[in-house]
Amino acid sequence: MLRFVLLFLFFLAALFVLELLQPVEQYVILPFTAAIAKVCVGIVGLFDPNAVAYGKILQTASGDFAISIERGCNGVEAVIILVSAMLAFPAPWKYKLAGIGVGFVAIQTLNLVRIISLFYLGQWSRLWFEWFHLYLWQALIVLDALVVFLVWLRYLPRDAARAVIPERPQPTAAQ
Repeated sequence: MLRFVLLFLFFLAALFVLELLQPVEQYVILPFTAAIAKVCVGIVGLFDPNAVAYGKILQTASGDFAISIERGCNGVEAVIILVSAMLAFPAPWKYKLAGIGVGFVAIQTLNLVRIISLFYLGQWSRLWFEWFHLYLWQALIVLDALVVFLVWLRYLPRDAARAVIPERPQPTAAQ
């Protein structure tokens, strides 16, 4: 357990520091966040043609309301938490990579629901937008990462951890 906690904290710190580096921000985070805004417009466009995206900004075509998808709102932090937990857990790499892939999709799918719901909630009520944005959705995204991790643990074969960490040999009694 101590090994898991220490590795989790190490990966968490390393990935958060990596995320804060200017080249990563410029060439990975910002384009990814802009892509999220475009995907949101694509989804919203299926039933409402009055949404447009400009970079990381999602707004009404009339310009009456807009939201900016900022750091912490793009799902990257929740993915970092999940990836850190999966990397720290003793399991074969094929299970880790599969879990990270499925977890990324699960977190980003919920994040798209979050952004689109906030886009419409903000047009209806600023007060409710703030409450959902700051309290409900923040907790649900992190909870999503936890649930994905727990489901991943459930689907790991029972002997997966033993395949990575061999059992300690038992001392034999002196003859």
